[in-house]
Amino acid sequence: MRHYIKVFCLVILIGQPDLTAQIPPTPAEDQQALLESDDPELEKNKKLVYDCWRIVLEARHLDQAEKYMKEDYIQHNPNVATGREAFVEFFSQFGEPQPIKDTIQMPLIEIVAEGDMVVLSFAREYPDPNDESKTYTTTWFDMFRIENGKLAEHWDSARKR
Repeated sequence: MRHYIKVFCLVILIGQPDLTAQIPPTPAEDQQALLESDDPELEKNKKLVYDCWRIVLEARHLDQAEKYMKEDYIQHNPNVATGREAFVEFFSQFGEPQPIKDTIQMPLIEIVAEGDMVVLSFAREYPDPNDESKTYTTTWFDMFRIENGKLAEHWDSARKR
């Protein structure tokens, strides 16, 4: 009897789509809706991180970093030194300032805020290490701690280059 159950299960699985296939993360359709919160402080923190990302990081208006980041900004990414000045120096290597967009250009999935923390999640595409002709999509996270209305600390899942 057990043999028949195993065969039955195998037949069912063979006839199904790949049950181990990944469901890729989907970016939000309305980024502005992600900024909303019933708590005004959380909404303010989300907007601070969102604007810093758009203006300072993506558009490379590094001259505005002081408006968004504490001078002693703590960096946990292994590729960037701690401090606002070190952040500006590191990101200045990626080119001149660009026009500021109304939305974050990376595929933003969600913004979550709790207390003094804000997390951004993004869809990211990478080459498949098992097949160079393919790519896969996964989720990248950046987390910030806010102190006195400025970014005070940052975490992400970056690996040392």
